[in-house]
Amino acid sequence: MKQTQRADGAAAVSFAGVAKAFGRVRALDSIDLGIGRGATVALLGRNGAGKSTAISLMLGLNEPDAGRVEVFGRAPEHAVAAGRVGAMLQDGRPIPRVTVRELVTFVAGTYPRPLPVAESLELAGLTEHADRRADRISGGQLQRVRFAVALAGNPELIILDEPTAALDVEARQAFWTSMRGYAERGNTVLFSTHYLEEADDNADRIVVLDHGRLVADGSGEALRNSAGGSLVSFDLAGQGTDGLTLLPGVTSVEVRGDRARLRTDDSDATVVALAALNAIRGLEVAPVPLEDVFLTLTAAPDPETVR
Repeated sequence: MKQTQRADGAAAVSFAGVAKAFGRVRALDSIDLGIGRGATVALLGRNGAGKSTAISLMLGLNEPDAGRVEVFGRAPEHAVAAGRVGAMLQDGRPIPRVTVRELVTFVAGTYPRPLPVAESLELAGLTEHADRRADRISGGQLQRVRFAVALAGNPELIILDEPTAALDVEARQAFWTSMRGYAERGNTVLFSTHYLEEADDNADRIVVLDHGRLVADGSGEALRNSAGGSLVSFDLAGQGTDGLTLLPGVTSVEVRGDRARLRTDDSDATVVALAALNAIRGLEVAPVPLEDVFLTLTAAPDPETVR
């Protein structure tokens, strides 16, 4: 069932010149950011980049020192109270001796237009576990319970803070399947993560914060293109690396085990030169990985930003 969106045309999230400091530490520094409805956005950054502060402002848990934060054109706390925003934060333990269904039902009852409990449970992949005690289920299932609780108010925007931290691979895959089911209803998703592959696989837009500033904003492909160049990798097969930095287009050389990785701004010329050297074994040419782009974007230290 496709969820019907409310009629007002305001963006899901809007930051205009937002700044927030804690003492002398700049957590956010003049951030301008708009997130349209129906988008799935990943928020990336090192520890201390400002991600948690940005999320707290979106949820009305903090107020900016300067600038304006709006959620659906309103103050964040009003949008949250109306059930238009759901949040899945890292902290929180289930209430003892309460079933999953009872917990979700209780939370749903606090909102004016809740999602039917059965739908919340289905979207979170919990239908089969609904009558189990919430404090006696696995870590992966508990994370799904947090997701169901975040859905209980029938939100148009859901904010997920490191939603798959400490989950195993199977539990992470199950969680993202559930999240995509929610997003396919036309809802807006914003999630922070340290797993770059999750951002690449699940977000149609990636926002990178560093030292409280917005340093990149675009699709994974756009971010890789902005970094420029490609990676040409091949097996050294016991040969040395002498001369590789002099090949056409090569800007850097890295060796991992017995495999060389050449960063190049002209992959065709690099490959032709390698062929002339009879040095191509297990050749691969690929775009610069998102991990490399992220490290480039966040390379500069800033001791004043720690939050």
